Amino acid sequence: MIDITHKISTLRMATAQAVVKVSNPATIKAIVNKTVPKGDVFAMSKAAGLLGIKKTPDILPDCHPLPIEFAGIEYSVNDLEITVACTIKTIYKTGVEVEAMHGASVVALNMYDMLKPIDKGVEICQIKLLNKKGGKSDFKDEFKKDITASVIVCSDSISAGQKEDKAGKAIIDKLKKFGVTLLDYVIIPDEIDIIQQNLKHYQELNADMIIFTGGTGLSKRDVTPEALLPFLDRTIPGIEEAIRSYGQQRTPYAMLSRSVVGTYKDSLVLALPGSTNGAKESIDAVFPSIMHVFRIFEGSRHD
Repeated sequence: MIDITHKISTLRMATAQAVVKVSNPATIKAIVNKTVPKGDVFAMSKAAGLLGIKKTPDILPDCHPLPIEFAGIEYSVNDLEITVACTIKTIYKTGVEVEAMHGASVVALNMYDMLKPIDKGVEICQIKLLNKKGGKSDFKDEFKKDITASVIVCSDSISAGQKEDKAGKAIIDKLKKFGVTLLDYVIIPDEIDIIQQNLKHYQELNADMIIFTGGTGLSKRDVTPEALLPFLDRTIPGIEEAIRSYGQQRTPYAMLSRSVVGTYKDSLVLALPGSTNGAKESIDAVFPSIMHVFRIFEGSRHD
């Protein structure tokens, strides 16, 4: 199965449709009047569909097992056609469109099985996905497309040439995937005045994002938050919490990070962990939804 451990859980919804066509009005009448020999077609087919939804990962090998938090099956009759609508909702890391299509198809197949003794012309005409929503793709912000970022690595050992930077490069690779243009990439020691100089410098260059990596831990030389906080006009606790919450689900040490996020004039400032995994996971935790900040900077509403 595809690795989805880097994804975040969001509300996922999908509706699929199946169409069952009968050959004569008498079949429709028998369904409505519940006189089909095998029983109540709508009720039994709905029950079969609900079971089918839950069994989707047991039948399709690449589907992830996931919690089904809502399943709705509705019917509409138009002349000789019965349309089945199957809607699924969950809060999870991956979508439910396959579950919705499987549910609709099982409902249709059960209807076919129950109706074939009284109607040799019954057929399943169509199974298709009507709509789906949820996941990061629904939260991409198209308002500002020319976002720039400067990445500053804060590390005594890396600036001294004793270690190779991996966290900063990992952040840059992630940013490229979201269409963010790299304005600059520098490595500096863990010195408050140098960190502050870089903050002011890149803000004067109108960097949309100024991203620091390193210096957010608890050692005596970890001073990035102390350097940045006096300059931040406003912190954004929700983003900080999202970063730590995402990391805590992957390592018990994420709670020790002092990641800071806030605004400095017209720039968004992020202070992220200096470990490679910590840096990558921090980007995964908040992108691309964090880009909505720039819509707000321009005075737009949340909707």
